[in-house]
Amino acid sequence: MGTLGTAAMSRMDERLPWFRALSAEDRSWVGLVAQAGIAAFVEWFQHAGEGRPTPSIEFFGTAPRELKRSISLQQTVDIVRVVVEVVEAQVDDLAAPGGGGQLEQAMLRYTRDVAFAAAQVYAREAEVRGAWDARLEALIVDALVRGEVDDGLHSWAAALGWTSSPVVVLAGRTPPGKPESIIDGLRERGRRTGLDLLAGVQGDRLIVIVGGAESAAAAARQMAPRFGTGPIVIGPEVPDLHTAARSARAALAGLRAAGGWPDAPRPVNADELLAERAIEGDDDARAQLIENVYLPLAGTPLLDTLATYLEQGTSLEATARLLFVHPNTVRYRLKKITELTGYQPTEGRSAFTLQVGLILGRLTESPVS
Repeated sequence: MGTLGTAAMSRMDERLPWFRALSAEDRSWVGLVAQAGIAAFVEWFQHAGEGRPTPSIEFFGTAPRELKRSISLQQTVDIVRVVVEVVEAQVDDLAAPGGGGQLEQAMLRYTRDVAFAAAQVYAREAEVRGAWDARLEALIVDALVRGEVDDGLHSWAAALGWTSSPVVVLAGRTPPGKPESIIDGLRERGRRTGLDLLAGVQGDRLIVIVGGAESAAAAARQMAPRFGTGPIVIGPEVPDLHTAARSARAALAGLRAAGGWPDAPRPVNADELLAERAIEGDDDARAQLIENVYLPLAGTPLLDTLATYLEQGTSLEATARLLFVHPNTVRYRLKKITELTGYQPTEGRSAFTLQVGLILGRLTESPVS
C-alpha cells in the first residue's frame, strides 16, 4: 500500500499541473486521502465475498474541510483516475494467479462508488455553503435597510466574494412564490446579464442590490420581470457597498411614496419622486429639495419670480404684470432657475417639485411659534 501511495503521488505530480501548484500541506493531505482510499479498497477486497458494502465515503473524512474548498470535484475525479491507473498498471503483480480479472472488476466497482461518494460529499458541502451564503446575504440586505453599516457588513460581503462597484439598490413588491425561488430566479437573471446581485425578501418588499452595472436604469429594466406588480424604485448610484445604505434608504422611501404618482414610469428613479417622498415624510428628500431648489434661489429676484409664476398658474404674462417687468425678463429668469435647480418651471412635474421645494424652504425660515 505504501508503494502504491508513493507511485500515485508521483503520477499526480507528473500529470496534474494544479496538484503541483498546491501548498505542501494540501499535497500531504491529498497523499493521505489517496493512501486511505487504497487501504480501504484492500480491506474491502479481502472481504468482498462476505457481501460488505464498499467503504467509498469514509476515507474522505481523512481530509480537513479546508481541503474540500481548495480542490474542486473535477480535481477529485482526476485524483481517483490517477490512483486507478496506478493500481491497474500493477494488477498482474497484485492479483493472485488467475485473479487479474476479478481484481479489475472489483476496481471498477470500487471507483464507481468512489465517484458517487465524491459527488455526494461535494453536494453536501455545496448545500451547507449555499445555506450559509443565503444567511449572509439576508444579513447584508437587512443591515443596509436599517442603515447599520459596520465592519461586520464588510466581513459578510467579503465572505460572499463581493467586490463590485458601483452599487445601486432596487426596491419593489414581492412576486408570488417562495422567497428562495424568487431569489434563485434573480440570481439566474443576474448571471445571464453579467450583474452581481444580493437580494432579500422582506414581507411584501423585494430588495435587490446590484453591483457592477454600467447603467442603473438598464440594470433595473433587466430585473423588472422578477419583481411583483407595482412600482420599482431605483436608489441613487453609490461607489461601494459601504455607502449603499443611502441608496437603500432612498429606494424604500420612494417605494412608500410611489402611490402619489400613479403614472410614474416603471422603474422610476428615487430622485424623480423627491416631492412625493418629502410630502410622505422623508427627511432626506426634504433636505435635498431645500438644498437643490430653495437655497440656490434664496435672496435673489429668481425666488419671487418662481413663486409668482407658480401662483399665477404658470402664466408668463400675468407674472410679468405682477412683477412690473417685461415678459422676456420673466423668460430669462425662468431659464436661470432651470440652470440653477435642474427643474424646468414650464414643465408640469418639474413645476410641482419646485413648488414643494419652495414651500419647504419657506417653512425652514419661518419663526417657530
